[in-house]
Amino acid sequence: MWLLATAAYAVLAVVMWWNVWSTHPTSTTTCGCGDAARFLWFFQWPAYAMAHGHNILYSTYLFHPGGINLLNDTSVVALGVVLAPVTWLFGPVASMNVALTLAPLCSALAMFALLRRWVSWTPAAFLGGLAYGFAPFVVTELALNQINIAFLAIPPLLVLFLADLLVTQRRSPWKNGLALAGLVIVQFFLSTEVLLITVLASLMAMVVLVTWAAVSQPSVIGPRVAGAVRGSAVAVAVAVLVLAYPLCFLLAGPAHLVGPIWSAGGTSRYGTTWSSFVTTGGLADLRPSMLRFGGYQGPVLVGLGYPGLGVFLVAVVGAVVWRQDRRLLLFAAVGLLAGVGSLAPGHGYPVPWDVLVHVSWVGDIVEVRFVLVVTLCVAVMAALVVDHVHDWLMARWSGPEGSVSRAGLYSWLLIALVSLPTVVVLGPQVPLTTRPVLLPQWYEHRGPVVPAGRVVLAYPVPFSGLQSSEAWQAVNTMQWAQAGGGGPQGQPSRAGAARPGFEVLSAASLPLGPPPQPTPANLAAIREALALWRVTTVVVPDQPGLPVYEQGRGAAYAAGLFTAALGVAPSRDHGAWVWGTVRSAPAPVPVSSGRFARCTADGGSIASHLAVPACVLAAGVPGV
Repeated sequence: MWLLATAAYAVLAVVMWWNVWSTHPTSTTTCGCGDAARFLWFFQWPAYAMAHGHNILYSTYLFHPGGINLLNDTSVVALGVVLAPVTWLFGPVASMNVALTLAPLCSALAMFALLRRWVSWTPAAFLGGLAYGFAPFVVTELALNQINIAFLAIPPLLVLFLADLLVTQRRSPWKNGLALAGLVIVQFFLSTEVLLITVLASLMAMVVLVTWAAVSQPSVIGPRVAGAVRGSAVAVAVAVLVLAYPLCFLLAGPAHLVGPIWSAGGTSRYGTTWSSFVTTGGLADLRPSMLRFGGYQGPVLVGLGYPGLGVFLVAVVGAVVWRQDRRLLLFAAVGLLAGVGSLAPGHGYPVPWDVLVHVSWVGDIVEVRFVLVVTLCVAVMAALVVDHVHDWLMARWSGPEGSVSRAGLYSWLLIALVSLPTVVVLGPQVPLTTRPVLLPQWYEHRGPVVPAGRVVLAYPVPFSGLQSSEAWQAVNTMQWAQAGGGGPQGQPSRAGAARPGFEVLSAASLPLGPPPQPTPANLAAIREALALWRVTTVVVPDQPGLPVYEQGRGAAYAAGLFTAALGVAPSRDHGAWVWGTVRSAPAPVPVSSGRFARCTADGGSIASHLAVPACVLAAGVPGV
């Protein structure tokens, strides 16, 4: 059955990513933009670092010269290291596609492994793996390219060994402890956020379990305490020993982040409402932004809170019917607590995040991600309920010949009915929409041969949220360092002395609100930022057919602004304006707003590509 389950899950994973595997898996993925671009960078860096003797956990190739602490970000280091051979041979797009395909497969198999210990009818375990590894939460996170959140193979395995350590105690405590330590270590390098959520959920489960035992069966606690304590001590000791250095690196290593990861939590506040668990909506409002600024380019995605109506209903109804099964009640309690934990503030009723947002580390969790615990609990409960139904049918038809086949037939029919609402909802999404990772001509032809030591400021700048340049850098195999970057570090509050220039360049790239004008203050801020970041080269792609999320406010506007700031005209090279002598640039050329608007208006129709820079420079000459 293991082989059949693996084959079935693998087929579903490939079907989900058919638009990748049926085309060009080395150059096609969700998008070379937004979060996908950042993850392409995260897959390239470990491979590059290991091949060139750099630190896997720290790089100055992003946010130059201060660098980036990968443990403070969503870097999925474990996947990057394991898939480094794929990256070396086929590039970061291929390795990311492998990870995207393995995420639902491994998550489903992990749940299948857990449930095989708890059910007598194996197809019930298969359903649980399906409901977990291919849940709407997972599919949506994969489409959004949140691999750190969608790769959920570790939580079910943690439940498996915790259950044995605390309850059944079939294995020795030290074996359970070592297994738990190993899983915690791996999850640390996959996602510290998922690890923290899993730890909090495990603590909830232990509180519920111990409270129930103390009230209803106090005699069962004593015999299990010694083994549970020994196993827990082994798990904590080994995990702390192995993670001591990585934890120190995360908290005090180079380029570590100080304070809340997301500016007091403001950026990350996104959660569910009570209706999210029974309705499919939730992400329609985000689609226009994703299409315009970089993100999933396909249809509207299913809301992250929706577990699948069939799975949800069978779990709830089954928990009532078979309430004597303490596992159902335990997972129902934990799932309910996690559901409450996923609720967003601001909907007219108190939620835990009104308080938790101020708690260190916990306040950095994006609350909607507690849905992963809800998904786990609902999948376990659905499998247990289907197993109970199968046992009931077998007992009911124990006399007549063919009872086994009849019970199996009706049980499989139940699985189909339970899965149908999810299939209906996800059907229009599958296969997921993908796009070729196309580099602007300059990055395609010049990027791979840039002389060593170059620091490029790309336009649009990546800290504006338009992060395609991180994909360009990854595909260029880190041939050049980059000023700025996306994610939690790419915020004005972390720009230090470069903040004024950071804010001007960000506003100049993100087409929201009025564009910054070439005032003396703005030009001075840009030059100061370029100097602090030690930029050598500024590149503004200007070629037909660039996606809207790679155009910023337009190449003509950007060319005019950088010409004014650097006081010199760019060269024209492979469909881009390029300033290659930034560090020796002359004085800036302030230009009036009206003259600047005339110089940069309708830049695409200007006969000479250099007409915009020439116009801006002429505007700075008195009497011209």
